[in-house]
Amino acid sequence: MRFTFIHAADLHIDSPFAGLRLKDEDVARRFANAGRRAVEALINETVASEAAFLILAGDVFDGDWKDVTTGLFFVRAVSALHRAGIPTFIVKGNHDAESLMSRDLAYPNTVNVFPSSKAATIILDAYRVVLHGRSFPNRFTAEFVETYPARRDGWLNIGVLHTSLDGRPGHEGYAPCTVDDLKRFGYDYWALGHIHAAEIVHKDPWIVFPGNLQGRSIRETGAKGAVRVTVEDGKIVEVTPLALDGARWAHLSLDIVDADREDEVVARVTAAIADAHRDAEGRPLAIRVTLTGSTLLHNQLIARRELLEDDIRARSLQFGDDCWVEQLKVRTTLPPRPAANLSAEDSLDLDRMLAEAAQDPEFAAAMAELIDTVKAKLPKDLHDELSAEDLQNKLVCEARALLSGALS
Repeated sequence: MRFTFIHAADLHIDSPFAGLRLKDEDVARRFANAGRRAVEALINETVASEAAFLILAGDVFDGDWKDVTTGLFFVRAVSALHRAGIPTFIVKGNHDAESLMSRDLAYPNTVNVFPSSKAATIILDAYRVVLHGRSFPNRFTAEFVETYPARRDGWLNIGVLHTSLDGRPGHEGYAPCTVDDLKRFGYDYWALGHIHAAEIVHKDPWIVFPGNLQGRSIRETGAKGAVRVTVEDGKIVEVTPLALDGARWAHLSLDIVDADREDEVVARVTAAIADAHRDAEGRPLAIRVTLTGSTLLHNQLIARRELLEDDIRARSLQFGDDCWVEQLKVRTTLPPRPAANLSAEDSLDLDRMLAEAAQDPEFAAAMAELIDTVKAKLPKDLHDELSAEDLQNKLVCEARALLSGALS
């Protein structure tokens, strides 16, 4: 017997796109429905491929609904699977834990939501499959994985779990466990959720994060979607990624060490954007561009960053209204030059001038306030790693480059 099933997680339905609205509300509106389009693509793929069932491993919702339309949208989605005779299996994750959701809607009887008190087992006789899963009662639950039952011999055993596993950068710890912990259960496949980067953690048994269905910020780049799992004669033989996202994020890092002119830099960036737009296959695309490398253009790029950003953003629109440059970052450095070749602006000793300015009480107070503002906007993992001294040094380096660029 051969069949397939679809494993997805972290749909975060109606979660906002971070970082677009502040830059261009029209662009943000065009991206706003990407999450729902991704869910519709997931349902269409499940039906078209005649999958045996669909697994959703947590965080279907981003939290309690702002209005009932979010819930109604999902009910319509799973009702389409119900009409096709395809059952759905869901565990609730840390974002849509039972304690966080004040409302619920009636699902078709082919939708199975695992309980939160302890792990339960659901049997699919037609496919000789048993699924073991548990929903989150709240965001933090002790002794979570330990409640999963032992393997049922003679059946294909699937564990459905929303977990940080043994930890991943940028993700808080939920239902923590190790690969060895999961292997001890003897299941054939662990359908995991919570980590937004797709990863096949292990193959014997299969331990899989499909990643989130739709990237929501520049921290979640590249194709997003789910996985198709193929079963033959009671054994999993293939796990295939499916790109189902309704919009995409890309981060282009370009080394311009050998670029001599600003127009050459712009031409390279435009060519890279063209490639990224092609790879997005018609999806709305938000791009961050970071320039790197040691170049004599460094000060000029720092001083003209905003003008360059506007220029590159305008050029990107030739590929369509849905190709948007989210930000241009300049992370280049200035190559060392012999003392004999110092220019007039270098001879001003900008480092000494900046050091003297830092001694001014009003300047120091303004700098401290700026650093607090910047740190407050950083992601938690960077906030903890980056000290105030590090930020001050970065700001001073940028100030020096701005001054030098303006003088030249």
